[in-house]
Amino acid sequence: MEKQEIIIKLKENHKSLVDYILALPDEEFIQHLPEKWSAGQQLDHIFRSVKPVTMAFGLPVFVLRILFGKSNRPGRSFDELVKKYTSKLAAGGVASGRFIPKAVGVTDRLNLTKSLILNVGKLCFLMEKYTDHELDTFILPHPLLGKLTLREMLYFTIYHAEHHLDLTKRNLIG
Repeated sequence: MEKQEIIIKLKENHKSLVDYILALPDEEFIQHLPEKWSAGQQLDHIFRSVKPVTMAFGLPVFVLRILFGKSNRPGRSFDELVKKYTSKLAAGGVASGRFIPKAVGVTDRLNLTKSLILNVGKLCFLMEKYTDHELDTFILPHPLLGKLTLREMLYFTIYHAEHHLDLTKRNLIG
């Protein structure tokens, strides 16, 4: 995927999630099945996932290289990355640590949606400064997938919003 397509998909997928969650009645925003996250918690999880990626893309390339290194393998395609992620989930992979959402109330909805959209916009702006070579060379750690190239992390971020929108819809149906 080229940079412009990544930007479009990042914005579209996160906007779809936000639009869906903003349209929910308050009771559906906070409702959740046993052992499942509410729509508000899904939103919080996505925000918690996008924020560190945005921060990382704000770092100079030399800092990324010092902190995380360079890739020693060819980058995965979007479909390959999604396949790896879904297989990790099927094997029992779950969110951990700072990515586990807190309790989210109706009054948090607007601030969370605004913060998410602002972070995605900032991420799109920051990724523009990276060359295609840098996107395919430098890596970031992912808690479930291990070391990902910058491009793969963007692919994950695109898919992650779509995945959690689907989960939100499924969990509301019950």
